[in-house]
Amino acid sequence: MEQLVRFSVSMEEDLLHQFDHLIEQKGYTNRSEAVRDIVRDTLVEESVKTPDGIVYGALVFLYDHHKRELEKSLSNIQHDYYENIISTSHVHVDHDHCMEVVLLKGKAVVLKAIAEKLLSFKGVKHGKLTLTIALKGHHHGK
Repeated sequence: MEQLVRFSVSMEEDLLHQFDHLIEQKGYTNRSEAVRDIVRDTLVEESVKTPDGIVYGALVFLYDHHKRELEKSLSNIQHDYYENIISTSHVHVDHDHCMEVVLLKGKAVVLKAIAEKLLSFKGVKHGKLTLTIALKGHHHGK
């Protein structure tokens, strides 16, 4: 495990109170854990912007399965990008809607393009792509 380094942070009292309230709601036991997670999130967010790096993604979307040809169109796009798709999971939400989870791997720009194509079809109600990357030289010890 990496050695912890102690440093101090200055901020306005009101901002600190808001931060303390937020970390209490999220279940953190101390400010340090929360700050570490915020820093990690920011580093991951910046790392996935690197055009040539390999990232991982999860695309979750909900769609109306009664829309004609929609499932075929969604499937065709997924076949076009089979090299980037690790797996898919399909859930029947109710009589009218299905949810898909698509796990992806590849360059961020490609994964974003896949997500935009899938989410742009008429009948797709809502969706979101989340990208992540393993930060080099970092061991996560909670």
